[in-house]
This record gives sequence, C-alpha cells and structure tokens, in this order.
Amino acid sequence: MTMQSLSANQTSAHSHPYDRIAVIGSGSWGTALASVARRAGRNVIVWGRDADTVADIAQNRRNTKYLGDTELPEGIEATTDMAHALQGAQAVMVVTPSKTLREVCSQMRPHLNKGVPVALCAKGIEAHTGLLLNEVASEELPGHPVGAISGPTFARETVLAHPTAATVAFPFRYADRLDPLDSPAVRFAISLSSESFRPYISDDIVGVEIGGAVKNVIAIACGMMSGAGFAENTRAALITRGMDEMKTLAEVLGGRRETVTGLSGAGDLTLTCSSETSRNMSLGMQLGRGLSREECFGGEDVVVEGEVNAISVIDLARRIGVVLPICDAVHAVLHRKADLQDTFRDLWSRPIESEPKALEISLNHPFADGRSVPNQGVY
Repeated sequence: MTMQSLSANQTSAHSHPYDRIAVIGSGSWGTALASVARRAGRNVIVWGRDADTVADIAQNRRNTKYLGDTELPEGIEATTDMAHALQGAQAVMVVTPSKTLREVCSQMRPHLNKGVPVALCAKGIEAHTGLLLNEVASEELPGHPVGAISGPTFARETVLAHPTAATVAFPFRYADRLDPLDSPAVRFAISLSSESFRPYISDDIVGVEIGGAVKNVIAIACGMMSGAGFAENTRAALITRGMDEMKTLAEVLGGRRETVTGLSGAGDLTLTCSSETSRNMSLGMQLGRGLSREECFGGEDVVVEGEVNAISVIDLARRIGVVLPICDAVHAVLHRKADLQDTFRDLWSRPIESEPKALEISLNHPFADGRSVPNQGVY
C-alpha cells in the first residue's frame, strides 16, 4: 500500500490517537500545542524549566510570561520534573529552542518508554554540525521515531482556537506504508485534530524542516527592508525568491520542492513575513530602522530563531555548494557587521537570472558596477 492509496482504501477505517502526550517546553508555542492536544481530548502534561511559568500553567490556566492573560483549556498538567512529565507518555512534542535540542533530548532519553514517537516543533539547523533537527534528535534518541510539526502558526491565535492548519511529518518506514493508519504521522494528526486545528500528513521531513529553518531567515530580510522604508513590492519579491532558496536547499538534501509550497514552507513563510508578531520580522524591522542589535527589543535578551538559523543555514549551504543570496545577506548584516543598505543594494544588483532556471541565462546587472542607484536608501 502506498501513501497515495490511504484516502482511497482507508476511508472507513480509523486511526487510534495517543491518549497521553507530553509537551517538552513551556514557552508560547509549547503552551499552544498543549492547548491543541487538550482541546482534542488528550491527557496533556507540559514540562518546563521555569517554576513560576509551570505553576502559572498548572494553577491559573495562564502562561502570563509568554501569552499574557490568554486563558488555557482546563486540565493541562505542568511540571519541572522531566521523569514525571515523560512517565506513561505515549507521544512527545519537543518545543524548545533549536540550540538546546541536543541537551534536552539527552535529558529525555532515560525517561522515555521504548519506541515512543517524538515530534519536533522547533525550527532550525544545528550550528557547527549542519544537521537537521530530526537528525540531532535521532542521534540522542535511538529507537524512537522522530518527526516534525510545522506550519503557519502564531501561538496566541492557536490558543484562542482560531482555525489553524499545520503539517505533521515523519519518515514512513516499511511497516508504516503497510499500515499507514498506525504510523506516527497519522496518529499524531488524529491526536491533535479538533474543530479549530487541522493537521496534514507528510513523509517528507527534510522538506518540512528546511522550510521551517529558512523561513525564519527570510522573515528577518523582509523585516529589514520594511524597516528601511520599503513596502509590498519588496516584501513580495523577498518572499517569492526566498521560497526558491528553500526549495533549492530542500531538494539538494533529498526533500521535495512540492513540500516547500505547502503549509510548512510557503504557508509559514507568508505568515512570518507578514506581521511583527513574528520575532524574526520584528528584529529585521528594528535593524532596518537603524537600531543596533543591542538596542532591539528595548535591550531585552530576546531569542530570535532566525538569527541563529542564519549561521547554520549558511554554513550548511556553503558546505554543500548551494547559493542562498537572501539568507547570505541576512547573515552578512547580523554576523559579519555588513552595512544593511549596502548589502541589500548588492543583493538587488546581482546578475540577472532566468525564471525558470532551465533557460540558463545570466547577465550582469547594469547597476552592479558601483554607479549610483536611482532610489534613496536600499535598492
């Protein structure tokens, strides 16, 4: 049986949801996913490091630190004890920053029952190794199916039960293709489904993860240009060409370009590049307005995934010989002290290329020789 035959041959069948789900991470998105699972009827427990946040979730049905006074569904447990959080868990969602994933998975390992599936809900590529997050988790959690949940999802809207869709991706093993309804991807999708949350199922975890990692970097680029005073034409160009960078990198690593046009790619990219609710977009806008990195977010130490992703994405791209001009521009501004306006002027005056690439046309841009550009600011 193939993936394609699932809808045709299994329409009257049912998949069994996971009854008890542990959510590792008590930030905004971890809390949102706990709310999704609880609203779908699952028994849910959240693990977090911060005792005050954990107590707020458990006692007040709030995560005031990250979600203000937004009310959470009844019945979500919360703990700072990893062993307690994972005791009896049938499935786990890991929602911690990408840079801490290896450490967190190592901490989880002694407490996970054999074969429990793990869905990664952070987005990024591990710095220095160039490994996708599913590869990191698989190294630390051998014997556990590892997948990802990703899509255009702002946490507060998700908690408020605004209609939301996301992709659930796991590699489909031989047994999963024989019985798709018992696969981790399908069971996770059923476990999270409700009137307000609609999952889609994928077996392309590479494509899903690349979309999630690269879109954060592209969102910073969109923010930079918006902050510098440019509007919709510029943002549309960056989104479209940024999606091409996502497709190129995914395809080289074995993912499918089709995946990048779905929720975890184009959907997430469009959302993240369209609102200052995104910390990536917000950081870019502040930098585009002329603030130094230290001045952004009022001087607070705010974790911005795209800032970290810019390093790991470009390191990986260079190792495998892939050119990602927009991501490289963001990396230059954030990590090589390049001037923002000069960097984006150079981006816009790169050699003129064909679309589609099959035409194989490339010629010098007439403003690439250092002449003044007929526009103020970034071009």
